[in-house]
Amino acid sequence: MRTKREDIRNIAIIAHVDHGKTTLVDELLKQSGVFRQNQEVAERVMDSNDIERERGITILSKNTAVFYKDTKINIIDTPGHADFGGEVERVLKMVNGVILVVDAFEGAMPQTKFVLKKALELELPVIVCINKIDRPEARPMEVIDEVLELFIDLDASEEQLDCPFVFASAKSGFAMTDLNDERKNMMPLFETIVNYIPAPEGDPETDTQVLISTIDYNEYVGRIGVGKVDNGTISVNQEVLLVNAHEPDKKKKVKISKLYEFNGLNKEEVSSASIGSIVAISGIADIHIGDTICSVDNPQPIPFQKISEPTIAMHFIVNDSPFAGQEGKFVTSRHLRDRLFRELNTDVSLRVEETETTESFKVSGRGELHLSVLIENMRREGYEFAVSKAEVLYKTDENGKKLEPMELTYVDVPEEFAGTIIEKLSQRKGELKNMSTSGNGSTRIEFSIPSRGLIGYRGEFMTDTKGNGIMNSIFDGYGPYKGDIQYRKQGSLIAFESGESITYGLYNAQERGTLFIGPGERVYAGMVIGQNGKTDDIEVNVCKRKQLTNTRASGSDDALKLTTPRTLSLEQCLEFIDADELLEITPKNLRIRKKILDPTMRKRAANNLKSLQQ
Repeated sequence: MRTKREDIRNIAIIAHVDHGKTTLVDELLKQSGVFRQNQEVAERVMDSNDIERERGITILSKNTAVFYKDTKINIIDTPGHADFGGEVERVLKMVNGVILVVDAFEGAMPQTKFVLKKALELELPVIVCINKIDRPEARPMEVIDEVLELFIDLDASEEQLDCPFVFASAKSGFAMTDLNDERKNMMPLFETIVNYIPAPEGDPETDTQVLISTIDYNEYVGRIGVGKVDNGTISVNQEVLLVNAHEPDKKKKVKISKLYEFNGLNKEEVSSASIGSIVAISGIADIHIGDTICSVDNPQPIPFQKISEPTIAMHFIVNDSPFAGQEGKFVTSRHLRDRLFRELNTDVSLRVEETETTESFKVSGRGELHLSVLIENMRREGYEFAVSKAEVLYKTDENGKKLEPMELTYVDVPEEFAGTIIEKLSQRKGELKNMSTSGNGSTRIEFSIPSRGLIGYRGEFMTDTKGNGIMNSIFDGYGPYKGDIQYRKQGSLIAFESGESITYGLYNAQERGTLFIGPGERVYAGMVIGQNGKTDDIEVNVCKRKQLTNTRASGSDDALKLTTPRTLSLEQCLEFIDADELLEITPKNLRIRKKILDPTMRKRAANNLKSLQQ
């Protein structure tokens, strides 16, 4: 007998990146009394990982729960970046409705469309929360029209179109159902959740069914499966069967050793849980996303959508530079292999493949950001390794034609930069789809462009728009190969010999281009120490000292003036490197280098490549 569990609501918060999801969750936590009155609470308390806090983005979906009157509201905060879309797709299977957060100024953006499409496909009811309405340039009424247009574009049903709108400022801590209401607190949003989102349904008397939608990982207890109890009850010490809709042969008998429910930011141990509850289960070593925990007598797996495929790959290689092993704690191929395969425990959008050599692993992900976050995490943990330039993953159609991943890119820029951006994206095989101007002097340009056309472009984009542009892209399936793209117009300045950089050598080298290093830095032959002003690679000797003579000309010993070197971030390094270069990553340094360090061997390899292309 299916019944509703009226004391629970399960919701996910979905939105485009930076529209205020995590700040909204903070406010719901605060106003539901999760924190003590005098407790100091960090901003964006849900972004628990260091990189999330520094970059202000959410990478992993997270569970929390608040109480409003007698109802427990389980909330899942999801990422907004397209690179972490795999996280969003999965968690929607756990909830009975979503809150779509839309910025009152920016309106509907590409990722808004992506996450909303996923929610509508699963027939989930949507509450639209127009956030940041206290921004001076907010335009809530126009944004409502944009969102409704988006619903119509995505073939929403009549019921879905008839969704409630809530206006809020997560930062100031208020929500209201009418723009003329008093700005008090978040109660109108709580009320809308309880009244509009349906209570979870299931049969508490039947056999157990729990679909695992997320995997958490903890050093002490190992893998923790998180999922919703769809039917029956689940208890500690219960014997259950692990099955999977996509793997018919998987049938593993296991025992539930510990069971948790969420309360605020904590997990609380419980002895059993019934339909509608979101639970965390520890003690099952071989638990994966998409597994269903069933009773032994009647194993019925719950169908689960496949995760979207990766579109971009790079090689993670054991560091073999002259400075190898000097700065990292974990440097061997075994260390690298174990760490990459451990990442698969929690990141379902990632693929790790072994190659012909034990020193190199092919790692595929959903985008540059996805892979750079993994690299940054490993770097902070003490790993030392090298990575190659990111490459897109091609496919072939039934006629043997080459297909490549395409992106829909939306660019918002001040009008005066629009011409430059259209020219640059067209050079990178982009196709202009749409262009519109808004009243505030801003132009929105829509492009369809190959994914590889965007590799290494973001830094250039920020320079071209003087930091005023916003660029968002979203995966748009595979399309026919669009032809070759020239990525980098300038060559590299390469160190001629190993040693320590000296002002005199750098002074002579800086006339050739932009330096990445200053004096007193260790370099080795084959290391890239700057960008040439022209297209060729040039070798420069930055360790060169001035020849001393016994006669001194007046004025020749005046201090040599060096320009400030350009310091590259991890993303900029990944954008800069070319196909014949590697990025050496250690906890202390990022060094760009040629794959082949020896200049003679390098020239020979380049000549061989040229003759093959001809």
